[in-house]
Amino acid sequence: MVNAQVLDALRAAVITGELQPGTLHSVQTLATQLGVSRTPVREALIKLAQQGMVRFERNRGVRVLQTTLHDLEEVFALRLLLEVPATRRACRQIDEPGRRELRKLYQAMEKAARADDEYRMWEHDRRFHLVLLQASGNLRLAEYVDGLRDMVLRRGVSTAGLSRSLDDIVAEHREVLDRVESGDADGAAEAMRAHLLRTAELLIAQEAGAPPGSVDVDLGWTGRP
Repeated sequence: MVNAQVLDALRAAVITGELQPGTLHSVQTLATQLGVSRTPVREALIKLAQQGMVRFERNRGVRVLQTTLHDLEEVFALRLLLEVPATRRACRQIDEPGRRELRKLYQAMEKAARADDEYRMWEHDRRFHLVLLQASGNLRLAEYVDGLRDMVLRRGVSTAGLSRSLDDIVAEHREVLDRVESGDADGAAEAMRAHLLRTAELLIAQEAGAPPGSVDVDLGWTGRP
């Protein structure tokens, strides 16, 4: 329990900018700030390092890394390679309780979008993807892909209200949900691929300060679903 709480606290500190990109921190200092021993802090930092959020520097401590546009492209390439086939498999394996959970999360996304509550909408969005990934039966994959989202969140960026509306984002999830509920595995995979590609192209262009579609995003090599 302590380890999970420490991981959540450190991840949140990086994402919110409390631990700013480029800064160096010692394990002991972070442990003291959190009021815990060094061990859970070090274990949490190892996981964050695996996700590309921090880097251990010999005899110096841990440095918080800055996400670049290239990093974002790599993150979405990995999500396309992993999440699209996982969606196909999940569609074939998901049971009725799983479908009910997806419907519930989609409805919660709709409600949050109507209330213009971006934070809640993203919470439900993240859970929607995680439930679908877990339904594939590969829990390590689900955990890994979920962790990739933190690299995007760390930049504090979103396409919501800028490149597209909350309703637009919710609608893309409706495409996935409809195909999962109808048992169309290939269609669900295609809808997920379209959603991820759209998100990547808009977000990377937005971060580059360029109009949508004007930045060459090399994700085509990830293949078709």
